Amino acid sequence: MTSPVIYDYPPLYSGTLIRRYKRFLADVELVNGEVITAHCPNTGPMTGVCDPASPVLLSYSDNAKRKYPYTWEAIQMRDAARTWVGINTSRSNAIVRSLLEQHLIPELGDYGAIRSEVKYGQDGKSRVDFLLDGERPIYLEVKNTTWARQTQALFPDTVTERGQKHLRELMALVDEARCVMLYLINRGDCDRFSPGDDADPTYGKLLRDAVNRGVEVLPCQVQVNPEGLRYLGQVPLDL
Repeated sequence: MTSPVIYDYPPLYSGTLIRRYKRFLADVELVNGEVITAHCPNTGPMTGVCDPASPVLLSYSDNAKRKYPYTWEAIQMRDAARTWVGINTSRSNAIVRSLLEQHLIPELGDYGAIRSEVKYGQDGKSRVDFLLDGERPIYLEVKNTTWARQTQALFPDTVTERGQKHLRELMALVDEARCVMLYLINRGDCDRFSPGDDADPTYGKLLRDAVNRGVEVLPCQVQVNPEGLRYLGQVPLDL
């Protein structure tokens, strides 16, 4: 049985990636032959998911204030499976909110209100992605995952001091709340999740320490298609 669409993209435009550069920009040839520059909302190295000549999907904004009206949403791998990968990290929290609102993650149990961007941490300057109200509050951080080695999803694909800080802050809270790190695997071709030790060994150590301390890890996978995203459930955590 095919899982239902849990998140709809806006209308999408097809093209072919020419190059990605300056982190935030990508040149794309549309199907009509026009070459445009699109905004790339993924600031990381995008390991393995920015190969030139790959098919891509773009959304379009009619906001006259935008310098680049097109936004790069997804890329199709050029392997036998032709897997689509969602690369717009700014959509990650909206996707997870959809999962939360539909109570599609049974591992979280019962919860009431879903609050976003709630201040927390020892200095009070950090904001947790979601705070779920319940008998025991749930602090939930979200990380978008696109890097894969064969069928192994990995995060991070570069050194992330911000990500390290989030793990430390969750560890500091485990005695008073449930603390959850949710990795949104934005591709449907992975069968397990691991920390990206090659890219950031400190993060990998901290993640293992966090699990031992009581932080819960949920590697949640979605299948990306031009018509929208489908939730595939969780893959095993391989530490």
